[in-house]
Amino acid sequence: MITKQKLLIASHNPGKVREYSALLADLPLEITWLTAEGIAFEVEETGQTFEENAILKATTYARLSGLLTWADDSGLEVDYLGGWPGVASARHAGPDASDADRVRILLARMEGVPYEKRAAVFRCVIALASPEGLLFTVSGSTSGVIARFPAGEGGFGYDPVFFVPKFGRTFAELPLETKNAISHRGRAARRARLLLERHLARQ
Repeated sequence: MITKQKLLIASHNPGKVREYSALLADLPLEITWLTAEGIAFEVEETGQTFEENAILKATTYARLSGLLTWADDSGLEVDYLGGWPGVASARHAGPDASDADRVRILLARMEGVPYEKRAAVFRCVIALASPEGLLFTVSGSTSGVIARFPAGEGGFGYDPVFFVPKFGRTFAELPLETKNAISHRGRAARRARLLLERHLARQ
């Protein structure tokens, strides 16, 4: 019986883990995540860029777990707000804030801003690291518009207010397969997957 190599998704966010698991489902890997591995340690994201934070998380958790580790850092950059919240997307409202709290703060700052000035970009950087020192990064992005009100029950984070004009829906209203096809995380993940496949082929 062939034992599948474990890949640690360095996240406690079940929504994010579900998305990545779906994108990697047909690879010869056993997908696990921090909660399943009993890893409660939280890496302090001190980087000034998404790439720095993704590398910090991937290398730290690879060392802690002894597993090949997939980590990302992603966030929302709103043009009207000078790129805010950027790398602070998950933290600007404080450690105990919910997704709804962060969305509420964003919408308050965008109150009265006309549609044509509500452009935003979701960005994602994925880092893959092994305990032996393998490290690479890839990135992906998606453009959209900040909606005036949340809509949809799917996704997480800012998905309910990230409106995609091509589909006339927010990320939270799109089926997971459609979201994965166009999202910043999906685009970065497909690039990371190609590199991961090459790595597995060399094993």
